[in-house]
Amino acid sequence: MKLTKSDVENVALLARLELTEGEKERLTERLNQLLVHFEELQQLDTSGVEPTSHSIPVHNVFRNDAVLPSLTPDEALSNAPERSDDYFVVPQVVDI
Repeated sequence: MKLTKSDVENVALLARLELTEGEKERLTERLNQLLVHFEELQQLDTSGVEPTSHSIPVHNVFRNDAVLPSLTPDEALSNAPERSDDYFVVPQVVDI
């Protein structure tokens, strides 16, 4: 499979990218080089290789949940610049 400049222009349009003619040419060439490498990788015999999702072993690092003492609302809000009942008051960041 070989990509054309038209293919790159179509993907750039979908990604809302503005590319110069030079960038389109370079990207077309580089993407085609990548496809050649992928085709070479497809030639490899991987029948004896076990499928993996990571290249290195990954172990679960989660700890068991445990109920521990925590701050009271008054302690947590003691240094708040402004509060309302048991909540922090922050500036509005979303226009409604």
